[in-house]
Amino acid sequence: MLKQTIKTFVSRLFAGSGPKGPARLGPEQHGIKRRLVSHHAIKVCEVLQQHGYEAYVVGGEVRDLIAGLEPKDFDVATNATPEEVRPLFRRARIIGRRFKLVHVVFGREIIETSTFRAPDESDSRTDAHGRILRDNQYGELPDDAKRRDFTLNALYYDPLTETVIDYHHGVADLQNRIVRIIGDAETRYREDPVRMLRAVRFAAKLDATIETATHEPIQRLAHLIAHVPESRLFDELLKLLSCGQAVNCLQQLHDEQLHSYLLPFLAHSLREPSERTFLELAFARSDARVRQGLGVSPSFLFAVLLWKPMRQRWLELSKTGLPSLEAMMQASDEITQQQAQVLPIQRRFYTDMREIWLLQTRFERVNNRAIWRMIEQPRFRAAVDFLQLRAADKEVDSVMAQWWMDLANADSSEARSALIAERANPQTTRNTRSRRRRRPRQRSNATSSD
Repeated sequence: MLKQTIKTFVSRLFAGSGPKGPARLGPEQHGIKRRLVSHHAIKVCEVLQQHGYEAYVVGGEVRDLIAGLEPKDFDVATNATPEEVRPLFRRARIIGRRFKLVHVVFGREIIETSTFRAPDESDSRTDAHGRILRDNQYGELPDDAKRRDFTLNALYYDPLTETVIDYHHGVADLQNRIVRIIGDAETRYREDPVRMLRAVRFAAKLDATIETATHEPIQRLAHLIAHVPESRLFDELLKLLSCGQAVNCLQQLHDEQLHSYLLPFLAHSLREPSERTFLELAFARSDARVRQGLGVSPSFLFAVLLWKPMRQRWLELSKTGLPSLEAMMQASDEITQQQAQVLPIQRRFYTDMREIWLLQTRFERVNNRAIWRMIEQPRFRAAVDFLQLRAADKEVDSVMAQWWMDLANADSSEARSALIAERANPQTTRNTRSRRRRRPRQRSNATSSD
């Protein structure tokens, strides 16, 4: 323990050593186009600066803008306290206990505004593994930059002057595609083990390399993930799966031995060719949606991740004589219980995921009256999309899957009725079409003497 305390003191003493002042980079150096920055985030910075405070767009948004990616949301950091920020905006509320933040609301957009943080040993508390449990000390901009996890996240953009303030050469690391932690890697991972998952995500998302010293402790400290609250792990897993490079993230999780604390079936899924093919096929589609700025359902993502193990168990139970639906229900319960021993799926996502699975049993054997009830199911469209994946993976007949997709895409009850009628009497429909095309035969004139 004494050794770790000394190591922590030394790492904090020399962390971020380099130039005494930050680099201040103009548009020609950082490449951010101001028009791509949320005008609400610019408004928050403008109001705070007008009242004498420092205020910058900060963190992941600056990183993504420099990397040529579209940020999902925007945060602002300032030296104003939450109590000073809130009165300056018509719709603003203070949230948080461990560290107070202000949510400034503009219609559907929320600009999360935080006060600069600083390390303070007298006000911090760690567990036996070094993880910070309480951290609630305000500071100045240099303190805040030192407290950030990776150099590519310790970037502050002033939209009024279009300047990036860079304390740790983060812009250079971004341009060179390097993920580098600020300070001593082992100490920072012990403070917050989720940083190991974030290193993997940034490397996959940015097609970057994890710097040697940043990478070295990850496998040794992977077990610390088990001590992180489940809610934080679940949120981070969703970010990994929806970053636009899901399969790369999953592969790196496996390579760094982090998967055991998140997805117990992942090792087998990546190793088994048929299961890996299904994952690659499914996540290629979800990644494409992310790159188009479209949403991805967490329920659908988990339905994909656990489908092959669940399907294998479903087939095994079906061979015992259980009806297909009953076998599916039992298999889904067993597999999700095994997943829950490592990281439970939140109930709202589990319910939707299970419905997507159960609807699969009804696509091939359903009477026409029941089709109308299926259409009314909340997860019907998601289940049809899932059926399309199964067809692409050659699990089910592609013609049947396309019929259901046509039904889901039909824009009126009349169009759906026609499709259902055709499904009910395909031979009659074909014969009717054939008769319409048939022409009368002409009588032969072979008996004529001329």
